[in-house]
Amino acid sequence: MEIEFSTKHMEIWECLSSSTRVRMIELLRDEPMNLRELADKLGISGAIVSRHVQQLESAGLIAADSVPGERGRQKMCRLLHDRMTIVFRPSSSSEHSPAADWNDGGKGYRVSIPIGQYTKFDVKPSCGLASFIKRIGMVDDPRYFADPEHVEAQHLWFSSGYVEYRIPNYLITATTPTVLRMTLEIGSEAPGYREDWPSDIDFSINGVHVGRWTSPGDFGKSRGLLNPDWWGDRDSQHGVQKALLVTEDGSFMDGVKISDVRVSELGIRPGSEIYLRISSSESAAYPGGVSLYGRKFGNYPHDIEVMVRYETV
Repeated sequence: MEIEFSTKHMEIWECLSSSTRVRMIELLRDEPMNLRELADKLGISGAIVSRHVQQLESAGLIAADSVPGERGRQKMCRLLHDRMTIVFRPSSSSEHSPAADWNDGGKGYRVSIPIGQYTKFDVKPSCGLASFIKRIGMVDDPRYFADPEHVEAQHLWFSSGYVEYRIPNYLITATTPTVLRMTLEIGSEAPGYREDWPSDIDFSINGVHVGRWTSPGDFGKSRGLLNPDWWGDRDSQHGVQKALLVTEDGSFMDGVKISDVRVSELGIRPGSEIYLRISSSESAAYPGGVSLYGRKFGNYPHDIEVMVRYETV
């Protein structure tokens, strides 16, 4: 997450001025917690915790999801971002800045790509797919990635190889892209799960390698907040939310520059295709595979969210 240091984000600065709320964020770094757990750890009442949670939610720093508990519904709190970069001096052109405000009324479009709607794949075991209601085909058999039901997948995983997605291109004549942003929930892939299981995951757009991110692990210690009841506790549970941004300043992952590849080098123009490939190589330093989570699996209720910004030329 990148944010410009300005008065329009006072809600965030006010949130971070409270030692209690900072302590809550520290507690949520390790795993999601419900209101009672937070109250016990902080030594304060549930009513006070609720007020702090409301402020953190309003500022967009955490989410409090209503999930089944032992005695009815409970609110489970989780961090929404792995890191926050404060930009004191934005680029002179907000169109090209990683801190660009996507709600400022500029020209652009957004699309959601379900993780099961890949158009090409080449994967190796361990691998598999799951919809919200069942596993799709047999586990560790790559042939089922071609099963027609793959479009229903809400969770998929593979130890090496790639999946490729076709992104709709709604650019019209005399326009050119200035910003491409993709947000997704992703992690490594280990048999069962391994919290400490690094994986070098590569991202390519239209055949251009825009960068690599090393996932820290395949997370299964805490159950995914959105996972269906039938999903086993000994399997992968959730990933981490990552934001890939490509501008004329380069390519960034959560605001950290991962390459000098610019959006103008991706060959995106009116009438052309846009392809996103997510891969893990057996020859990488950390060949730890890929796990992807859709809007009904893991911790984040969204698919692969794509935003394209453009200008008239």
